[in-house]
Parts: sequence; structure tokens; C-alpha cells
Amino acid sequence: MRKGNNTFISNWLKRSSWLGMLLLLVSCDLIKMKQEAPAADSGRIPVARVNRAFLYKDELSGIVPPGTAKEDSAIRVEAYANSWIRKQLLLQEAARKININEAEVERKILDYRYSLIAYEYQAVYIKQNLDTAIASSEIERYYKDNIDNFILKQNIVRATFIKVPKSAPRTNKIKELIFSKKDKDSEELKTYCLSFSTAYHLVDSTWMVFDELVKNSPLAEIPNKIQFLKANPYYETSDDTYLYFLRVIEYRISDNISPLEFVRDDIRTIILNKRKVALAKQLEDDVYKSAVRDQEFEIFK
Repeated sequence: MRKGNNTFISNWLKRSSWLGMLLLLVSCDLIKMKQEAPAADSGRIPVARVNRAFLYKDELSGIVPPGTAKEDSAIRVEAYANSWIRKQLLLQEAARKININEAEVERKILDYRYSLIAYEYQAVYIKQNLDTAIASSEIERYYKDNIDNFILKQNIVRATFIKVPKSAPRTNKIKELIFSKKDKDSEELKTYCLSFSTAYHLVDSTWMVFDELVKNSPLAEIPNKIQFLKANPYYETSDDTYLYFLRVIEYRISDNISPLEFVRDDIRTIILNKRKVALAKQLEDDVYKSAVRDQEFEIFK
């Protein structure tokens, strides 16, 4: 399961969409184009012009980072100028072809500006006050309370998978080491994989998506992976170049409940995002209550 709730950050990103940013950046220019544009300012150095709109050298501050080579600086400035020209052409075309409700545009600009400033303040407040410590018991409780949300979309396994060249030494001993329960054999297998394996994963508590584990191997082409996992706790195969060894300790089939360990990090993220939402709401409520107490606002009727 890789499913999350609507988060504080995603909500604000929606409010700070590219449409909103475009509105903020260009709407004032669009309104001004309804009026007659002034001629070039004689006290400033123009870099580009579109009809009577000018881009000046002093407006390029920050475009080129300090220490940038002269040739790279010229490329950056030219790219920015070309982008500015394209924007100006589109804006001037829009000014000629559509009627602009200036009051409505200004209201949207202000609304977006207020949202952006509020988001920045909330982000700082959350960073300063967010408790990132999450107890295992809280994760387990959330998992149990929302168990139906954690349905697997893919087959997952706890397994050992090893891919070695056919030319590797002692390949006939790999199966024995995989099944051994002795610590020294586990260490020997790890050392062997580090020395000769092209890809490997040694079984531990980690659950992995089966398709990701066996990618770039003949196992990835198995048509019915569910039936394969049910019938093959151990499997060996090969191609022209490599030998492949797979031992499956546990598996979970798609459309079943995910084990907690597989979604633990997801739940941690969900809980943190819920805390962020709560902090943002708390900040808004505290500011409002303080303003009411101090009589900082009123609504005129």
C-alpha cells in the first residue's frame, strides 16, 4: 500500500499552483498594457524590447550567480531575455484580444499574495514546533485503526535473491549457503555476494516488491507470479550469462492486507502530515483569538 491522506503541504501546493504563480507574475503587466507603455528610460540600459516594453540590465540582478564564467553568463542572460520576449509577446497579444477585469485580477493577485505569505509563515511555525518523534505504539494503533486502507497493490516478499555470472567460482555452493542457519555461513554468503554477485538481496525483516527484486532477470517474465510464489519457495534459473537463485521466506499477494513493516514509513509520513495540519490550524486559531481579545479588527456594516 502506498496511499496517503491529503496533507497540509499538498493543499498549499494546490493553492500555490502554476496558474496562481503565472497570475501573480504577469497580471500587473497585463493590466499596464491596457494603458500606453512608456518609451525607454534614458537613464537605464535596455537589454531587450518588445514594441514599447523594455527589459533593462538592472532587472537581470540575480540571474547570473557570482563566479559564473563570462561565456556562461552570456548564455544565461540570452536565455532569460528570450523567455521575457516570449512572455511579453503573449501578454501584448492577450491585451489586444481580450477584455481584462482589472479589479478581479487585482483581487486574485492579493488573494494569492496573502496565501503565499501565510504559507511561508506557517512553514516556519511548523518547522519550529513540529514534534517528529513517533512511537511505535502510535504507528501500530494507526495501522490497526485504518487497516482497510493498507491493501497491497503488488506482490511483496521477504526473500534472498542472488544474480552471479556463470563464470563465478563455487556457484554449486550458493544453494547450501542460502539455506544454512549458521552465522558463519551467512557471513560467507554475504562476502561471496560482495565479491562476485552482480545483484543480490539477502533476506532480513525487509519486505520488497517482488517485481523490483527480480527485475532484469528471467523471473521478471514469469506470466503468473502469484502461482509462482505459491509453488516455489526456492527457484534456480539461468540465461546466457548469469545464474539466478531465489529463496522466498514469506510472501503477500496483491489485494491482501499489507504487513505493518511494509507500510511503517508511509504511516510515519501520514502521522507527521496530520500533525502539520493540526499545527497550521492551531496557528490560525491562536492568531484569530488573540486578535479578538485585543480588538484588532472589526467588520463594518
